[in-house]
Amino acid sequence: MTTTPITTVVVDYGGVLTNPLEETFAAFASAVGVPVADLRDAFAKATARHGRSPMADLETGRCTESEMVERVLVELPDGRGQGLLDGRDFAELWFSARTVNEPMVSFVRSLRQNGYRTALLTNNVAEWGPRWRAQLPVDELFDLVVDSSAEGVRKPDPEIYRRLLERLPAASHECLFLDDLEENCSTASDLGMFAVPFTTTDEAIDHIFAMLRSRGTHPVRKPV
Repeated sequence: MTTTPITTVVVDYGGVLTNPLEETFAAFASAVGVPVADLRDAFAKATARHGRSPMADLETGRCTESEMVERVLVELPDGRGQGLLDGRDFAELWFSARTVNEPMVSFVRSLRQNGYRTALLTNNVAEWGPRWRAQLPVDELFDLVVDSSAEGVRKPDPEIYRRLLERLPAASHECLFLDDLEENCSTASDLGMFAVPFTTTDEAIDHIFAMLRSRGTHPVRKPV
């Protein structure tokens, strides 16, 4: 039986090419002086009130950043949301705690240099485009970027994966998919991709390296 080679590696942005999202969330809560538990509860209450997660609406262009912030802050207890940002920019505070995962970026770069097609599939925010793109050499790293804020649909909705596959173009069984959220990996698997849940950088690179060496056609060397 002939083994179909993996030709394409698709990666997530937040939590994969950056530090973990939990770190960013906790640092933001600390910067505005709100306990993490209270901030999580405010997001949950905003979700219940509006029927969708405020971040989901922001990442699909259904609301602006300022509208998202307003939805969340109003749910903080004891009126603490009023004046909480005190004129500070939400995105600036958020990105001040977001750092680049340089070893993973280097690995993606090496994959593309060794002949693999690379793509970024990200749930992201239109207003944050200049900030996150300034962190990464996007054109150097990726053949294709599919961004939820431009698509109006986000992971784990299968539709955004189908758009990715159409634009690559690649069959799903030729693709390896890396994401830090299990629900996003599940959709990729359901569509026939080889999904790798991101846990740590070293484990992810080891897993990807092993799969590409066993199923690939291009030479690739494991980073030292």
